[in-house]
Amino acid sequence: MAANRLGWALNSPLFDDPVRPVNHARFRFLNPRAVDFYRDWDVAARDIVAVLRAEAGKNPYNQELTGLIGELSKRSEEFRRLWAAHDVRLHRSGMKRLHHPVVGDVDLSYEGLELPSDPELVLFVYTAEPASSSQQALDLLASWAATPARQERAERRCRRGT
Repeated sequence: MAANRLGWALNSPLFDDPVRPVNHARFRFLNPRAVDFYRDWDVAARDIVAVLRAEAGKNPYNQELTGLIGELSKRSEEFRRLWAAHDVRLHRSGMKRLHHPVVGDVDLSYEGLELPSDPELVLFVYTAEPASSSQQALDLLASWAATPARQERAERRCRRGT
């Protein structure tokens, strides 16, 4: 997972999780902070399970993916319940409703763009409604992310590969 500085700041609860590598599915199901971070946790959980199931169908021999699914199956009752529903779908666009610990509630539209040079990679672009409280929160978050202490911390994590 890669992100620009604002992406790091927006997803700081995810990046602050000491478990490596950073993974949205692992954070959603195994970190209790995820319930507060994702205001629509149930929708976010269903979406990530559906994506994992679709990826598992495309790449059944991917050991990293099967390892993650196994870990989540062992450690999360909710993941097991959703996995058993056999929902398979890609979500390339939609709405993220987050509660950030610094700036509060943020609603973002997103669009996933496949990269022609590598169809396995998807670039997600997030936008807030202009002049909305979410846009104001992002502006504040961008200035918070630009502080020297946050920059140094993000750079150290990048050097460690996290």
